[in-house]
Amino acid sequence: MSFPLSLTINGVARNITLDDPRVTLLDLLRERLELTGTKKGCDRGQCGACTVLLDGRRINACLALAASCDGATVLTIEGVTDGDALHPVQAAFIAHDGLQCGFCTPGQIMSALGLIDEGQAGDDPERVREGMSGNLCRCGAYAGITEAVLDAQRRLAGQDGRDAS
Repeated sequence: MSFPLSLTINGVARNITLDDPRVTLLDLLRERLELTGTKKGCDRGQCGACTVLLDGRRINACLALAASCDGATVLTIEGVTDGDALHPVQAAFIAHDGLQCGFCTPGQIMSALGLIDEGQAGDDPERVREGMSGNLCRCGAYAGITEAVLDAQRRLAGQDGRDAS
């Protein structure tokens, strides 16, 4: 039995046929669509390495069945840049050493984007740490990640005139 699925992934409409209704969004992205920037860490929703934005909201792709996402818009790390130009969140991660080994970085960046877009980043480091607490970094780059999110929040608020609080 096959299951048709329509998704918009990184701005591109995709019609996909699933052979198994148990396929997760993470496995669909990585194995079928070769979007390997989304990482498989724990595969249990505990580490955040697989964070993507689904209809603008942060989710762990390892916990979402692909079939349940029919009609949704998915943004992965591959869709964040604007051509060759880094997104301000990506640039802030580099500027503030918000990464070491890099394995968790795509999920961290996607979570940071969601946190900022949700208006939850504010200007308080503790608030950022709480908002990013679902994303683990085995290297311990948390200080740089927090500074990167705060910096990106300020830059993005300045670009579009939003209130940064």
